[in-house]
Amino acid sequence: MPENDELPTATTLLDTVQAELRGVLAAVDATSLDTLATVLRHARRIFVAGEGRSGFMAKAFAMRLMHLGLSVHVVGETTTPAVAAGDTVVAVSGSGTTAGTVRVAEAAVKAGAEVHAVTTAPDSPLGTLAASALLLPAATKYRRPGEAPSVQPLSSLFDQATHVTLDVVALRLANLLEVDNERARTAHANTE
Repeated sequence: MPENDELPTATTLLDTVQAELRGVLAAVDATSLDTLATVLRHARRIFVAGEGRSGFMAKAFAMRLMHLGLSVHVVGETTTPAVAAGDTVVAVSGSGTTAGTVRVAEAAVKAGAEVHAVTTAPDSPLGTLAASALLLPAATKYRRPGEAPSVQPLSSLFDQATHVTLDVVALRLANLLEVDNERARTAHANTE
């Protein structure tokens, strides 16, 4: 086991994680962020889907969309209605092969909904089902060619990039919908 003085310091790790995230975000096509914001602005109802930490990122995005006044649901929650024709689904999977997320996308397409993927792999099963893909070239647990290298475990870099880019999509939506912080705050939970 290495001595403590041989381990990277917290400062070094913070610098490394910042550099990794900065590299991924620099490679994101800003047009795809605008495209997703425009799609969501005109969506009748929005559903988000994802498994594991990707699911947590999807839920965080759903919460922000709710703050902006959009009709949004999280797939798998007990109060989530059926997906129908004309609905929009945002499906998050770094690999694009997560079985549950791909099944959601397949069912959504079959119901007549439009799927938009957040993934590292546009040619994956999820990516090929999607009307558009927000490509985040970040490391996943598979460490496939084309993914950014990372010192972080599993899909941490993808999860971080997903959170930041979907917050940028929400910020673009807030601008388009003219929702400022005060207006968004009125939709924030008041039962805490």
